[in-house]
Amino acid sequence: MVTLTSISASMFLVLVALIWLIHKKLRKKHENQHTPTTEEQYEKISYHALSNGTNGFSEANLLGQGSYGAVYKCTLHDQDTIVAVKVFNIQQSRSTRSFVAECEALRRVRHRGLIKIITCCSSINHQGMEFKALVFEFMPNGSLNGWLHLESDMHTRTNTLSLEQRLHIAVDIMDALDYLHNYCQPPIIHCDIKPSNILLALDMSARVGDFGISRILPESVSKTLRNSNSTFGVKGSIGYVAPEYGEGSSVSSQGDVFSLGILLLEMFTGRSPVDDMFSGSFVLHKFSENALPERIWEIVDPTIWMHIDAHNNTTRSGIQNCLVSAIDLGVSCSKKQPRERILMRDAAIKMRAIRDSYLKFA
Repeated sequence: MVTLTSISASMFLVLVALIWLIHKKLRKKHENQHTPTTEEQYEKISYHALSNGTNGFSEANLLGQGSYGAVYKCTLHDQDTIVAVKVFNIQQSRSTRSFVAECEALRRVRHRGLIKIITCCSSINHQGMEFKALVFEFMPNGSLNGWLHLESDMHTRTNTLSLEQRLHIAVDIMDALDYLHNYCQPPIIHCDIKPSNILLALDMSARVGDFGISRILPESVSKTLRNSNSTFGVKGSIGYVAPEYGEGSSVSSQGDVFSLGILLLEMFTGRSPVDDMFSGSFVLHKFSENALPERIWEIVDPTIWMHIDAHNNTTRSGIQNCLVSAIDLGVSCSKKQPRERILMRDAAIKMRAIRDSYLKFA
């Protein structure tokens, strides 16, 4: 009996040791496996292809310029495809960090309301200098900023946005942000929501772009909210950045909610938050809030009326209800204190209800 027990014990110990050795070997193999970087995953296009497709990154193909680089229209001749190329200014401080941040954010997301990354290029240019670029789907209708603030004084039905279009665009933006905040694991905070970062497709559907200063939250969001990231400085653009960021608070979803609120107010009033009319405590939020609900007609973007028959009282009443609801939502999003702002998920649901209600009425 003792012998059998000893043999059984010995066999058990050998089996445990064998399992441990196999586990150790597999773990070591996994650790030694090369995990491709974002650049290696996307490096599928050459500098020369991008240079040729933009005619040497000529000004004629320049679509826009930002803090960390410029965006060009590019024709990939071998594929007969038009794309947008964001070329990072490597001389600019933090541009490499912006490149990596945008790659990391965009490789994690799949949503129709987010700009689609096609590939990237990390190479050397014709001068022997470091070259980094991202290649995106081309948005033929440009940015929302170009539609809200025309360079030309000639306003027509074809170069301005109708109320219905604004409502659809708002829903697209908010659905995308709801996805980033509540359905991505870990969550992604955009940090720079503004009209120039909203791009419009051929059918005028919206895409949220430019993730250059986005933040991917750690698994423990509560810890993130406790620990300040103030070393990164103010996250966002003047007029749109959440006030708490200027005081050193850490990145949070409520910061994006504030920026979204300002964007909504700008979309329906046509007023930029950095308009000369605003100064001191009189800001776009206060301008809009003061007009609710009786004076709503005084602050609405007048170009909306180019698309509407405003003589019919029933039509006018329905439009007024829609505008009051939309601007009230923008005010709810852009309150100074984060805890007073509506949550992104609730804001997206509310915006969809406003849009759907208007479509039934219209």
